Amino acid sequence: MTVEVCEVIITGPDADWLTNFTHKLVADRLSACGHNISHIRSVYRWQGAIHDQTEARVALHTRRELLPEIVARTTKDHPYEVPCIIVLPISGGNPAYLQWIAAETREAQMS
Repeated sequence: MTVEVCEVIITGPDADWLTNFTHKLVADRLSACGHNISHIRSVYRWQGAIHDQTEARVALHTRRELLPEIVARTTKDHPYEVPCIIVLPISGGNPAYLQWIAAETREAQMS
C-alpha cells in the first residue's frame, strides 16, 4: 500500500512559538519534519482592517491521513482565532524521501 503524503503550511505569530509547536508535532509522529522560515511578512485583511506584520511559517511533511489530527491540534493550540492551515499535495519526488516521510509518521488513529 502506498502512503499518500502532503505538505501542510501553517503560519504563526513568531518563530519561537511555531518551532515549539513543530517539535510537538514531530515528537507525536504527526509530521516527519518541519521546514521553518523564521520571518515572513504577512499582509492581510482581518476584521475590516489591513494588517502588515511579521510572522513565521512552517512546511510540514506528513501523511495526508493525518491532516484531521493536525488541523484539530493546530486549532486547539494556536493563539490565532483563525490560524492559516493549508495543504499542498506532493505528487512526486525522491522515492526514498517519500518513504522516509511514511516511516517517520504514524497511521491515523481511529475515532
